[in-house]
Amino acid sequence: MFLYISHPKCKLHDNGWGHPENSQRTARIEDQLIAQRLFDFMLTKEARKAEVADVVRVHTEHYWNVLLRNLPEEGVVRIDDDTVLSPGSLEAALYASGAVLDAVDAVMENRASGVFCNVRPPGHHAEVHQPMGFCIVNNIAIGAAYALDKFGLQRVAILDIDVHHGNGTDSYIHQEPKASLISSFEEGLYPFTPLESDVANLLKLGLKAGDGSAEFMQLWESQAWPFLREFQPELILVSAGFDTHRADPLAHINLREDDFAIWANSLKALLPEIGNPKVVSVLEGGYDLNALGSSAAAYIKAMAGL
Repeated sequence: MFLYISHPKCKLHDNGWGHPENSQRTARIEDQLIAQRLFDFMLTKEARKAEVADVVRVHTEHYWNVLLRNLPEEGVVRIDDDTVLSPGSLEAALYASGAVLDAVDAVMENRASGVFCNVRPPGHHAEVHQPMGFCIVNNIAIGAAYALDKFGLQRVAILDIDVHHGNGTDSYIHQEPKASLISSFEEGLYPFTPLESDVANLLKLGLKAGDGSAEFMQLWESQAWPFLREFQPELILVSAGFDTHRADPLAHINLREDDFAIWANSLKALLPEIGNPKVVSVLEGGYDLNALGSSAAAYIKAMAGL
């Protein structure tokens, strides 16, 4: 069965009043899954807490120690213009990463057909040496490094459908040739990444402001799926950002809820051609709460085959 993983402590990270990345995001997804009775057809699990040893497979010990030194006892400390630490931030981040570790274990040990990790803070902007873009540690990169280490995998693919380029994951795959990244994103949007790919294990797919389902799917089906066929991954990790929805306040792409199910079904149709690797999905962006909840539910329903 399909597995859903989350943890209440992911709500401990507090970006401050009015910030778009807030604890209502994971709650709104859960509300939709309850309303649609999808939990009746899924396994559920509370995430374990990742260890510092898991974090430093991707980030350095210095990185983690800087976060510890700057962790406030109250209020928030600003790391950069977009990223803050609150008293519960590192606890939340370790449970978010721990969910991905649990997910990798579940699919690699054939205890789940697939997994969705409903966690925060997000992670795909956290670079190997620098937290940024609402992200403290890179949950999905930590999961990839764990899979390579524990299960001796040779090829792990990360697919990023967030509207912002996963520059943090990009920095990870630059130092780990056994992992690849395919990232679609709106051009000219934070983190203002050029479209050129400078390593063989990286594919960037640029969307224009105003693009919708046709342009989005054309990029994935004409460029990403051939790349994935060539790479032949043993495991696929999806940075599932839902900020490509037309209602999202931070971007300008015109996807609707059903488009995330269309993408999921397109990916699933490809899997038999590439050895049926298992798929783990991890929440990244999505900042209109109604659009986030309905989009994530449509995606999860498709991935679970419900």
